[in-house]
Amino acid sequence: MSSDSAIADQFRALERLRRLKYVLWGVLLAAVLGVTYWGLGFIGFQPNVVAGRLPGMYEFIRTGFFPPDFQNFTIYTKDQGITGLRAIPASFGDGGAHIVESLQSSRQSLVKASLVTLLLGFMGTVFAFPFALVLGVLGSERVTPFPFNFVFRGTLSGIRAIPAIVWIFLYIPIGPPGQVTAVLAIATDSIGNLGRLFTDDLEEIEEGPIEAIRSTGASGTQTVSFGMLSQVSRSFIAWTLYILEINTRIAISLGVVGAGGLGLMIRNSQDLFEFQQTAAGLVMVFIVVLGIELISSRIRARLRPGEHEGKGLLEAIRGLFDPRKWLGVGDRRDRD
Repeated sequence: MSSDSAIADQFRALERLRRLKYVLWGVLLAAVLGVTYWGLGFIGFQPNVVAGRLPGMYEFIRTGFFPPDFQNFTIYTKDQGITGLRAIPASFGDGGAHIVESLQSSRQSLVKASLVTLLLGFMGTVFAFPFALVLGVLGSERVTPFPFNFVFRGTLSGIRAIPAIVWIFLYIPIGPPGQVTAVLAIATDSIGNLGRLFTDDLEEIEEGPIEAIRSTGASGTQTVSFGMLSQVSRSFIAWTLYILEINTRIAISLGVVGAGGLGLMIRNSQDLFEFQQTAAGLVMVFIVVLGIELISSRIRARLRPGEHEGKGLLEAIRGLFDPRKWLGVGDRRDRD
């Protein structure tokens, strides 16, 4: 009986904890909803007004934005006056000569703007990586003793506190908002974000390999390189690719303030009330962001342990072009 009574007491205690958990979740949900309701009133949000304008908004989007006009897809389609979706296949005529012409021209086109956006995000990531690596490693308590590591952590936090769209204006002494200052702004913002991710990863590594390296009489630099960074090299590459995805989106937003690329073309078409061309720019944004995200996610998937065991380099590269892997279908055993 005593055993049954103890089990019953434990059961009742677990039941009280379960009820307490539900109460706490209910209080948290009520607090979130309460703050949201207060916030909507504070910013002057009027649900009835917004709901009344939704039909007009729908009609404006339906008649003003569709169908998208890709006349500015290339220089060729712009000069020839080829509009609508017909501009896309027309741009790929002559073996892609029109695409090459647009990329080499000083005139703006959606093809060139897409390349500029990709380059801004890519170069900003490349420039940020070495600084993020140094600050991220030094910010780890495993490398720099507490509390001195907080000097580097604080630097990363200070950088992250300022968004890229503000950094581009802080670089005005170097030049007005443009492609050069956009790369610097993206790089600076990425140093804070990427460095923090590096620091957090280093805090989670195993101590065994570090002690093994130290026992061989390795120097501090060798211990960091072979005992620590070797454990997180794949993770660091994966985080860098993830930041590249984010930087591509940031490059689009910086284009709105004059950095060039797709953001600038979208803003210009809006200023001219050419909303069908604005819609074409938004479609290109979707294609560019989705494309870089697909490529990045597939590369990161190939970096996971066990993804290419028993495969040679050529076979691994061929696997990147397997449509089943891009769509996430197929037998798991084919990917292992």
